[in-house]
Amino acid sequence: MSGPSNVPDHRSPRPARRSVSLAAPAAAGIAAAVASILATSLDVWDLPTGAKIGVTVLAALLVGLLTWATAGTRTEKPAVGDSPSWRPPDQWPPVAAHFTGRTESLAELRQVFAGRRRSRDADEEASPLVVSVYGRGGVGKSMIIARFGHEIADRFPDGRLYADLRGTVEAPVQPEEVLIGFLRALGVRLTTDPGGLTELRKLWLTWTKGRRILIGLDNAQNGDQVKDLIPAEPGCTVMITSRQPLYLLNAYDKRLSVFSEAQGVELLARLAGDDRVASDLESAQEIVRMCDHLPLAISICGGRLATREKWTLRELADRLRDERRRLDQLELARRLDKSVRASLQLSYDDCTGLQRRLLRLLGLLTAPDVPGWVAGELLATSELEGADQLEALIDAQLAECSGVDFSGVMRYRLHDLVRIFARELSVSGDDDGRRRAAIERVLSGYRRRAETAAMARWPQDWGRSGRNTDPVSTTQAQASAADWLNAERLSLVAAVNQARSLEMWELAWGLGRAFSSLCHSLRAYWSDWHAVAEIGCQAAAHLDDPRILGIALLDRAAVTGGQGSHQAARADAERALEIFTDLGEAWWAARAMRSIGMSLFSDGSLDRGQGYLIGAITAFKGEDDRWWSARTQRNLAELRLAQRRPEEAKELLEDALEVFKHDRNRYSEAQTLRAYGEVLGANARALRNRGETRAAEHDFVRAGFSLERAAEAFRLRGELWEEARCLRAAGEVGNPADGLRELAYVRRATEMLTALGDSWGVARAELSAGRAHSRLGRPHEAQEWLQRAVHAFEDLGDRWWMARSLRYLGEAHLEAGDREAAVPPLRQAQDIYRGLGNQAGMGRTLELLRRAGE
Repeated sequence: MSGPSNVPDHRSPRPARRSVSLAAPAAAGIAAAVASILATSLDVWDLPTGAKIGVTVLAALLVGLLTWATAGTRTEKPAVGDSPSWRPPDQWPPVAAHFTGRTESLAELRQVFAGRRRSRDADEEASPLVVSVYGRGGVGKSMIIARFGHEIADRFPDGRLYADLRGTVEAPVQPEEVLIGFLRALGVRLTTDPGGLTELRKLWLTWTKGRRILIGLDNAQNGDQVKDLIPAEPGCTVMITSRQPLYLLNAYDKRLSVFSEAQGVELLARLAGDDRVASDLESAQEIVRMCDHLPLAISICGGRLATREKWTLRELADRLRDERRRLDQLELARRLDKSVRASLQLSYDDCTGLQRRLLRLLGLLTAPDVPGWVAGELLATSELEGADQLEALIDAQLAECSGVDFSGVMRYRLHDLVRIFARELSVSGDDDGRRRAAIERVLSGYRRRAETAAMARWPQDWGRSGRNTDPVSTTQAQASAADWLNAERLSLVAAVNQARSLEMWELAWGLGRAFSSLCHSLRAYWSDWHAVAEIGCQAAAHLDDPRILGIALLDRAAVTGGQGSHQAARADAERALEIFTDLGEAWWAARAMRSIGMSLFSDGSLDRGQGYLIGAITAFKGEDDRWWSARTQRNLAELRLAQRRPEEAKELLEDALEVFKHDRNRYSEAQTLRAYGEVLGANARALRNRGETRAAEHDFVRAGFSLERAAEAFRLRGELWEEARCLRAAGEVGNPADGLRELAYVRRATEMLTALGDSWGVARAELSAGRAHSRLGRPHEAQEWLQRAVHAFEDLGDRWWMARSLRYLGEAHLEAGDREAAVPPLRQAQDIYRGLGNQAGMGRTLELLRRAGE
């Protein structure tokens, strides 16, 4: 095999070429002619043997002369590298005029480059620096290596080589083509076929040895396409871009992510104009979000705005808002750098058939992210196989891992624009029946898992309760169920809504029932809980099943009552009681009775409420349900406390505690301890008012101890709502020796309830804060917090607690010596109590009005 004629080296003298006379070609021609004649004469003339030998030798000498002359004239002309006019190749692409952001990424590349220079100086056998930048199509990989390549250009005196490997098209560039181009750029004259990839690789290693060259390999398809293009010379640096990881040895891998919102807005401003963007920053931010923060999409929007001066940013945002047309808006031409759809199509085409199908089906789901098992359900295959295909989509930069959730499970999502693209493909190419079946499999999978979690979390909500024989395993199961809900909440809400939109009513009701049970047990996610409970009732109505409807009504009553809408809750519970009574469902009827009793209690109708609670206790005992009987006794005890009958409340709670302790139900035991602490606190306050100081101090200590035990039990279990409720109760004990500590408890409870989204609980804590300030002799702070509570309960529509807040507000004015200011809130409270028929409340308010001189 013939190679290049020589290898130019600028650091060592080159050997001089042998000179050849200009007459050599002519002499060679004459010698050839004479040799030919002599050879022919051997056949024509009859010569002696000795003469023939002499002629033959002479002819051979002439042929040798011919060969020598010819060889002397075939010496190559000097390569370009030897010419005085030769310059190092510079093929590096220019930096885009609108290059924006990437400050952190560029700093990271500088750090890597500086670190490799130091290691190369210390180790003569170091390998070249190889930087692999990968990421989604349109994320700006080519731009960042172009930018960084210009920044470090002066470090490479022997040139900068660049090749677009076209790895995202059907016919990517072969390594042989790239090597031939690079060798020629370096001045190598390949006079004959240099052979295959192996021989070209040898030439490449030879010509790069001892040189400092920057090499850019853009749009690589895989590692095999680039591995032979990497030189061995440590003075060289190779920068590669690709859509998926290349898994090269000794390479620094950098995943380039999308822009932040600020970077996206900056890019949009560079293209559309700073003043234009500054005048409507809100629309600019919305455009960036709908572009999925993808630089390519933002650049297209900026280009549209730049060429349409009459368009406002709001108009473009309105166009993008329609997901069915969004990809149309993000296309200037059917080219990779002008169309998001074309860019996505290339990544899609590079996937296998199974991966394409998974991507299309994932685009149909409305959940923000999903665990790996969802892929298996969509493909009707095993969970492991589905997860493997999902990981392949991540490598293709069509999906991403959104992290590990509360339950320790990896979660996945599609980029927003990918999701729209995938849905387009599925709607246009997949059979409607297959699409629906795939979605149904996923929703059914969510229902099974949600019901399992809900039953583990609160088994008593799903049937007659039994005894918990292993409190440790029960606690672990309940904690796991809570973690599962925290992880899946948004996806569950999306699943319920998707089931409703597809009129899969059985799934909508089943998912809603499990979600409501979980939220009820945690007392969390109130707005989501309310919305799902509404869908549950809607689904139950479509199913035309009275039992299901009754259960759905109780679920809705629980959340509406918890949010302060006690009358609406009572209406749902009364309807449920009627349904279950007609069906002969005694256990569910007892649950409905309890719900009615609690709604009446919360609305201030204590006498009516106690009748339903007593009836529910009797019914639960008739059904041999110890747990629900004890829980309802606790509710009745709370009502007795509101009636100022603490001794009866104490007796009820002690009976309930005995049941929960016997059944080893630590959760319900802690709940009852909290109520017991509240009763002890009320009793202590009554003793103190009667002047029985020593007995009051004893009960104050017992109340604090009981509430702290309950709070600690819930804290260890991670039950934030229950812990907050205990802390709020601890702040209401009213121990004069512990006022500041009680205020701290209430503040902490307020923070926790605010974080949980419990608006009623926050209003209740604000009332407690007002009372705590009042006990500390801070009238202005007390009035401020009590006024907040009044407004909060008014917004919630909770008239009874609004009346209590007004009553305490009037009392705070009286304690501050402002009788005139006390009268309006007290009169307003009196009117509310009168409307509720709450005689006890009216009596207490009337007493305060008398103190005010009314």
